[in-house]
Amino acid sequence: MIPKILIIDDEEHMCWALDRAMRQEGYHTLVAYRGKQGLSLIKEESPSLVILDLRMPDMSGMEVLKEAKAMNPKLPVIMLTAHGTIETAIEAMKIGATDYITKPFDLDELKLVIKQNLLLSQLETEVTFLRSELASKYDNIVGQSKIMQEIIALIERVANSNASVLITGESGTGKEVAAVAIHQNSPRSNKPFVPVNCAALPEQLLESELFGHERGAFTGAVTRKLGRFELAGKGTIFLDEIAEMSLNMQAKILRVLQEKSFERVGGTETLSVDVRVIAATNRQLDEAIKKGEFREDLFYRLNVIHIHLPPLRERREDIPLLAKHFLHKFGHTYQVENISTEAMELLYNYHWPGNIRELQNVIERAAIICRDKTIHPEHLPRELYATPKSSSDLIVNFPDQGISLEELEKELILKALKKSGGNQTKAAQLLGITRSALLYRSQKYGINMDLV
Repeated sequence: MIPKILIIDDEEHMCWALDRAMRQEGYHTLVAYRGKQGLSLIKEESPSLVILDLRMPDMSGMEVLKEAKAMNPKLPVIMLTAHGTIETAIEAMKIGATDYITKPFDLDELKLVIKQNLLLSQLETEVTFLRSELASKYDNIVGQSKIMQEIIALIERVANSNASVLITGESGTGKEVAAVAIHQNSPRSNKPFVPVNCAALPEQLLESELFGHERGAFTGAVTRKLGRFELAGKGTIFLDEIAEMSLNMQAKILRVLQEKSFERVGGTETLSVDVRVIAATNRQLDEAIKKGEFREDLFYRLNVIHIHLPPLRERREDIPLLAKHFLHKFGHTYQVENISTEAMELLYNYHWPGNIRELQNVIERAAIICRDKTIHPEHLPRELYATPKSSSDLIVNFPDQGISLEELEKELILKALKKSGGNQTKAAQLLGITRSALLYRSQKYGINMDLV
């Protein structure tokens, strides 16, 4: 977004000169010749920065400054005066002015001061936004199952290190929550946690988002922008969906991991960075490496610590706990306190293809449409009623001479692979196990899945 500069000065020639200079720098400009007019524009237009003269006919610059800071305490205000003294400068800074320049002034100096103030304001805004995002997205990792207790223990162990972490798991399993937990329990917890969705932006925009850009680097780059790696300085950057990056971008991430440095887009200055990298993906990176879609050297750099988050269907004992957790989260807003036994049974038996994120959405929806204090089956989506057949419905034909458990398991794997057309992920879903478990069992029984 192009910064908007408000000029408040009763001298028309000064306003004209400043307006022209600001427009040449690529800024939008607003002009007011009176203090009250300037305050109205601050209220109506929300400028990015104000250039304010100290002396005006209707009200003093100090009065305008006080009212402007009352409306927006974070608004950068640069005071201009032909009658500068140390006392007035100190008074203006105490009220909230960010800079103080005496007329006549050097225009290049003013431009530099404006750029510095805009950059600081942008940085403060982004840090505030990122902290609010962190606060809103952070939920304690909920889970009493053995596998989740093991993951929580692993997070506690790795949090104190600076090692890169790769978090894998299906969509909705809580990869960002795990990344936040690592950051929050690390020595970097008082520094920024900066998330980036690598799948959300095309390559050029992603490069600018990660590394920043210099003014004029491309069309629309009217000011310098700090990248996410700079914003995450001394803290943690979370690269979500990293497998969706192009190979070119993967090479640039690899360089940051190896050399701890980068350049802004369109820049020549090499910047050093101290940041911990946590990456996440829902893809099988070993397959992506074989297909030439993911760099093997980057994989090893990221995979110093590997945390795999299981799908919800593999930790069903956590479903009631998670459901109550989300009920507590939304219950206060919608005055809902309980989940009936019948509704909880439906939640427990559902296969949850969307995992924890889907469960959260279901609980929120139920809380919204619930008319009393308890969620009942009729408040849940219809798809929860169509649960897959339980293992007790499985039909197995035993031969007269009997069959070993290993032979039975091998036969089931072969049938699942045949039914899925050799698709390993679908075969694992048919068997109710993870793909890694399928690969382990196939190797154990000597099954060549490429020939199935």
